[in-house]
Amino acid sequence: MMISRDWWMRGGMNTVFDRLKKYAEMVMFSHTLFSLPFGLMAMLWAADGLPSFRVVFWILVALFGARNGANALNRLIDKDIDAANPRTASRHLPKGQLKPSEVLAVAVVCFALMIWAAYELNPLCLMLSPLAILLFIVYSYTKRFTWACHIVLGLACGGAPVGAWMAVTGTIGWPSLVLGAAVMLWVAGFDIIYGTQDVDFDKSFGIFSIPVKFGIKNALLISTAFHVMALLLLLYLFFLLDLGWLYIVGWLIAAALIYVEHSIVSPDHLDDVKIASYSINQIVSVVLFIFTAADMFIAR
Repeated sequence: MMISRDWWMRGGMNTVFDRLKKYAEMVMFSHTLFSLPFGLMAMLWAADGLPSFRVVFWILVALFGARNGANALNRLIDKDIDAANPRTASRHLPKGQLKPSEVLAVAVVCFALMIWAAYELNPLCLMLSPLAILLFIVYSYTKRFTWACHIVLGLACGGAPVGAWMAVTGTIGWPSLVLGAAVMLWVAGFDIIYGTQDVDFDKSFGIFSIPVKFGIKNALLISTAFHVMALLLLLYLFFLLDLGWLYIVGWLIAAALIYVEHSIVSPDHLDDVKIASYSINQIVSVVLFIFTAADMFIAR
C-alpha cells in the first residue's frame, strides 16, 4: 500500500494519463468519427434494427482496433516523411515525445483487439481480418509509388460498413458494398483536398498524390466528382433499402455540407483546407448516422 501511495504521490497516475493522451493524439482519436458512423449505419440496416448488445460491443471493439491500429502504423511508417515536412514536424514521433517501439506496440495491441473481436463475431469476420490489416499496411506505403493513394485510403475506410454488415449477418451484403464504395469515394475526395496543402513539399520529397500528379485545380475537380458519386450512391441506398423520409433529410444536410466544403477551397484559397477536409466531414458522417437511426427507430 505504501508503494502504491508513494507512486501516486510521485505523479505516477498523471504520467499514465499523459501517455494515454499522447497515444490518443498520435492516432488522432477524434477522427474515428469518419468511419465509425458508417459502420454503425450498416449494422442497423443489416439487423433491421439494433442487434444484441454482444454484437454491438464487438463491432465497436473491432472498429476501434482497426482504425486506431491503422493510424498508429501509418504514423510509424511515415515518421521520416513527417519529420521532413514543416507542417507535420511537430507530431509526436518526429519530436521524440513517443518512441517508435511504443507506437508499434499500440498498433499491435489495436490489431489484436480487432482480431479478437472478429473471432467473437463470426468465422467470416475472422477469416477476412488479416486482409484488412494487410490493406492498412499497404496504404501506408502507397504515397511512395502511386497517386492513387487517396483511393486506397478510401478503400481501407470503406471496409468499416462491410465489416459491420458481416458481423451481423455472417455474409457480405450488396448494400454494405454500396455503402463501402460511397465511403471510399467520400474519404478519397476529402483526402485529396487535404493533400493540396503539401504539393510543394510532396514534389520536392518524391511523394505521390493526385494534387501533385494533376495540379491543384484538377485535383479539386476530381475531389468534387468523387463526392458527387458518393452522394449518388448514398441516394441509391434510399431506394435499395426502401428507407424513409428522415434519411433523405440527413442526405440533404450532408449534401449541403459537402457543397460548403468545396465552396470554401479553391486553387487560390487554401487557407480553409483543414476545415473543408476534416471538420466538415466529421459532421457529415455523424449527421448521416443520426438521421439513419432516427429513420429506423422514429419514422417507421
